[in-house]
Amino acid sequence: MSRKNVRKSNYYLFERKMMQKMFSLIFISIVLVLLLRELLRGRFGEAVVTFLASRFQLQYTDALYIYETTFREHLDMILCVTIIIALIFVFRYSIRWVTGYFDQISQGCDALLEESKELISLSPEMSFLELKLNECKNILEKRERDARQAEQRKNDLVVYLAHDIRTPLTSVIGYLDLMKEAPDLPVEQRAKYLSITLNKAYRLEQLINEFFEITRFNLQSIPLSRENLHLSYMLQQMVEEFYPILSPAGKTARVRVPEELVLPGDPDKLARVFNNILKNAAAYSYPDTAIEIQAWQNGERIHITFTNQGPVIPPENLNSIFEKFYRLDSARSSATGGAGLGLAIAKEIINAHQGTISASSDETGTVFSITLPAPAQEPAGTKAADSNAS
Repeated sequence: MSRKNVRKSNYYLFERKMMQKMFSLIFISIVLVLLLRELLRGRFGEAVVTFLASRFQLQYTDALYIYETTFREHLDMILCVTIIIALIFVFRYSIRWVTGYFDQISQGCDALLEESKELISLSPEMSFLELKLNECKNILEKRERDARQAEQRKNDLVVYLAHDIRTPLTSVIGYLDLMKEAPDLPVEQRAKYLSITLNKAYRLEQLINEFFEITRFNLQSIPLSRENLHLSYMLQQMVEEFYPILSPAGKTARVRVPEELVLPGDPDKLARVFNNILKNAAAYSYPDTAIEIQAWQNGERIHITFTNQGPVIPPENLNSIFEKFYRLDSARSSATGGAGLGLAIAKEIINAHQGTISASSDETGTVFSITLPAPAQEPAGTKAADSNAS
């Protein structure tokens, strides 16, 4: 059913109710006018003549003459006044009914802004508006819950980062102070302290960058510098860079992407997307497993998937993992924990490229799927180039 037909069916009950009330008033008014007309001509007239004769002690003929000159000769005028009064009556009560519906709408709007969990209830003929108001109420309540949750996650994140910043900073100050107080430390020990201090400083820089990332994510749009990039080469190079992260746990990454596949987009931004997804897959995959990276072109879309073997993501969390400040694991590791922005930023970048990103997870593995517009040229080939990083 089209939107126009749905709207027409929604208003039908209201229109029918209004028509029933209007016709009822008009019918009552007509009946009253006709009844008055008959009364003036029938027994009512006889009763008036009798009343005049007895009340004022008049002859019957004199009373009849007074009735004739007062009522019968002005019957049209009396009926006209009666019709006007009847119309005023109809109009008056029609306005009252309409304003009654406005009162209901006003009460519904007030209930919309209240924090009550009760549904908004209107009269049956206003069911179409009742449904809309309850939909708005549910949407507003959901947005308010989401805003509170996002604010809470952000506050928790700031607390975590503040704590983690203080930890490496304390270590940096401690080791530097130790080397200052003991200038004659052995070379090996001094080198060890310097290495630890440098690692802590790098960690401190990472955490500070995450603070800047939060600000940039909230305040900036994502400008794109588009060009055609060779997807296979980019992903192979990225897998090689992840070798030091994957190797200690016996993990590997395999790239199966056609060499001729060209992807239009911003190389830096898309590299960041792939890096965030690969980093997530590396962090949550089991030891001695392989991360499969595949890409292919299907018509006007390019599909890219990252598959890893790891813990199953609960279905209720699949839609939330792309929200900013969301972390799947409740315990945050100070060594590897991030701000919960990686996948959220990836989604923003993919959306800016008019693409989509989604996730699925079951016992066979977790898959992150990306679709992006293909170049306007001829379709890319299907020759696959496999490279392994172990």
